[in-house]
Amino acid sequence: MTRPAAAGSNSATGAHHLHRAVGFWGLMFISLGSIIGSGWLLGALTTAVIAGPASLVSWVLASTMLAVLALAHAELGATYPIAGGTARFPFFAFGPLVGFTAGWMSWLRSVLISPIEVEATLSYMDRIGWVHDRVRVLHPNGTLTGAGLVIASVFMLIFTIINVLGVRLLSGINSVTAVVKTAVPLLTVAVLMTLAFHGSNFTAGGGFAPHGAHGVFAALPAGVVFALLGFEQAIQLAGEARDPQRDISRAVIVAMAVGTALYLLLQIAFIGALDPDALTRSWDNPVGEGNFGPYATLATAVGAGWLATILYVDAVISPAGTGLVYMAGAARLSYAMGRERVLPRPLTQVGRSRVPVVSILLAFVVGEIAFLPFPSWQALVGVVTSAAAVMYAFAPVALHALRVQDGGRNRPYRLPAGPVLAPAGFVFANLIFYWSGYEADWKLGIAALLGFLVLALTRRGIPAAERSGLRARSALWVWPWLGGMILIGRFGRYGGTRALPDWWDLALVIVFSLAIHYTAVRLALPPEDVDAAVQHEEEGESVPPAPGTAR
Repeated sequence: MTRPAAAGSNSATGAHHLHRAVGFWGLMFISLGSIIGSGWLLGALTTAVIAGPASLVSWVLASTMLAVLALAHAELGATYPIAGGTARFPFFAFGPLVGFTAGWMSWLRSVLISPIEVEATLSYMDRIGWVHDRVRVLHPNGTLTGAGLVIASVFMLIFTIINVLGVRLLSGINSVTAVVKTAVPLLTVAVLMTLAFHGSNFTAGGGFAPHGAHGVFAALPAGVVFALLGFEQAIQLAGEARDPQRDISRAVIVAMAVGTALYLLLQIAFIGALDPDALTRSWDNPVGEGNFGPYATLATAVGAGWLATILYVDAVISPAGTGLVYMAGAARLSYAMGRERVLPRPLTQVGRSRVPVVSILLAFVVGEIAFLPFPSWQALVGVVTSAAAVMYAFAPVALHALRVQDGGRNRPYRLPAGPVLAPAGFVFANLIFYWSGYEADWKLGIAALLGFLVLALTRRGIPAAERSGLRARSALWVWPWLGGMILIGRFGRYGGTRALPDWWDLALVIVFSLAIHYTAVRLALPPEDVDAAVQHEEEGESVPPAPGTAR
């Protein structure tokens, strides 16, 4: 059955609702602007060191896996077009406890991206001679100096102000920066491949795959997956889309396709432009040890100093644009969890510009704190990739469960071969989690426990008569899943004891993931409870566009 989205009782004034003001191009550029950030500036060097020319295989593998997850999100976002969707799709399928777990992982990952992107900007800026000599934003070990912390805080404050002023301004600024962020990498590819392309580099330094399959897999969490993250940001802002059923799925798919093609071209251009003499023995230092600006270095080496100047400017625009969008996404996630009463209710407070002001301020505060324990770009990437894998894993299992329990709902876009690709997507997300390494995975487990402490404190502040049931039975699969994956990581070869033999570890992850996936689908809420949860969230979610509003 087809159910139209409902408007709430306050829709006449819109005082407590988000504002539907973003069209297809705005949504597409929000996702694309999230995908193209610091990953393109720093990812190619990191992955080449780990995997050599086989880093190209890493990009193809990651893009294939994430494409399945992106398509699952596209169906969910078009079917349930509400703010903070990655937290709310599992909520519909499995209840508040699972919804909170998914939302908490999503929020942690999103709220840390903004400081990561700022640190990437400062890392690149520090390679400029006069900045390094006069300002010194980084210590020799890559940590932020006092001046670096001040500049980083200014960036975070600018992100906050733009977000508070309204989603229309955010979308407009992001659309401009996304165009620049796409044009500069394309220009870089064209210049490097024209002026310096050495085909012999693809078999140098130990051959195409100097570290074998292990290098291909290890490169995924070291920068490849991180670079491709962000396609779901259009879904987080679905509650502010003018025509979400039509535009969400298209925006996600187009952004993912453009981002994947761009990153593949960049990696090819990077490898081809390297000095062959630097690769005679290994890929350990292809552009010089400690260099945070590989493309700028290559541009200077091939006589395109003007391109290096453009790259330094883009090193501010690309990460800053991504950080801006992720602050918006983090705010919508905490807003969504506040509506579900699993985080404090004040997080749902909407300001005059109809954006979640308190949630935006929370993202600013947590981002500032993140500069202290995680003082460098690479220090945060592993944890964020691991959190993203958990966040993405909830989507295919929720999609499968909702197709079974809410199959009559209108689905403007459907994941092809859903019964096959949904469990495959869950497996892919768990493989990425495993490859992220035990060090990142166990820390994420601690973060999950901290989240449940926050949930318990939040519920204590809610009168008993107003507390909704946590639906613990439908959540029985979550902790065995997370605990099992951390345990496999403990004995695996990616930061673990290596007790599990090669390839058997991957087989174990696949079998375990499929068992959890089908168990979770069986534990989903019954159809009537799913329908009630969806209707409750749709009512008053946002004000529909005024008649005649341009699309």
